[in-house]
Amino acid sequence: MEKYKVGIIGATGMVGQRFITLTDGHPWFDTVVLAASSRSAGKTYQEAIGSRWCMEKPLPGWASNMTLMDADADVEKIASMVDFVFCAVDMKKEEIQALEERYAKCECPVVSNNSANRWTKDVPMIIPEVNPEHIKVIDDQRKRLGTQRGFIAVKSNCSIQSYVPALSPLRDFGIEKILVCTYQAISGAGKTFETWPEMVDNLIPYIGGEEEKSEQEPLKVWGRVENGQIVTAAAPAITAQCLRVPVSNGHMAAVFVKFSKKPTMDEMKKIWAEFQGRPQTLSLPTAPKQFLTYFEDPSRPQTGMDRMLEGGMGVSIGRLREDTQYDYKFVCLSHNTLRGAAGGAVELAELLCAEDYITRK
Repeated sequence: MEKYKVGIIGATGMVGQRFITLTDGHPWFDTVVLAASSRSAGKTYQEAIGSRWCMEKPLPGWASNMTLMDADADVEKIASMVDFVFCAVDMKKEEIQALEERYAKCECPVVSNNSANRWTKDVPMIIPEVNPEHIKVIDDQRKRLGTQRGFIAVKSNCSIQSYVPALSPLRDFGIEKILVCTYQAISGAGKTFETWPEMVDNLIPYIGGEEEKSEQEPLKVWGRVENGQIVTAAAPAITAQCLRVPVSNGHMAAVFVKFSKKPTMDEMKKIWAEFQGRPQTLSLPTAPKQFLTYFEDPSRPQTGMDRMLEGGMGVSIGRLREDTQYDYKFVCLSHNTLRGAAGGAVELAELLCAEDYITRK
């Protein structure tokens, strides 16, 4: 098949680096543009990145020699060269919103890792296995923007992708309230132990803005499309605490949940084992064959052992047991820069292509 031509905006950051590794050899996508700030524009990627490449895989040769374009000044030129872009820039919220809308209005679909547009009412915030039906709001967004091809779609915060997938197939039992504590890797802050030595043998009980995202974003994911916008779900009530822990990659969540119709543990495990989302039905290239995996071993999942489950795109669950205050408690784990960030965005782009929302020019 003819591949889609892709641009990566914000290519020198950690998520941008991950986009490069995930599109390297991708069966559908061919990255033809790398763009970054004006400081890096005009340099080869290797010159701009220097010693800051922090992926496990070596920098691909095609990316190393590619000349970086200016993510802001070259919007129209980039839009003319690609079928869509991935966006993972480090800018102020208002600047990101304006930049992504400029690309969209240049008839370039934007698949964003940024949080800036997550609460724009006609921008879908999608976990592909959970709420793929939200993509239909793009039709109304295009009317607002006055575009034929261009739009913005975003992925959710990386931390909620550890526990929202496990809770979503249980919603028929009437989830009333959730308490969640997340233990988040340093790569979520764009850091490594080399660049953040203060995190070695340390834990920071605060991540700015993270608890609000963890309490509010699931309600948009669990919302519905109505009158050209996403209407957030009114329930369940969610309270969260988010901690930064000395782990390179992988976000763990301890989850407590109360139901109106309490399922049995066997019912929950069966639902998790059998759950299939739209990406599995479509056999998307990045989709895990087994989205949710439950471990009976009480010492699992473990970050070091299990974050790369299904190529880092699977969600693992363990330690399901009854609770004295809630109905049940359990733990979940996902890879924050694969399932949670760039990998989730690549899977979202595959879904948008499969559903004909992204087309070749």
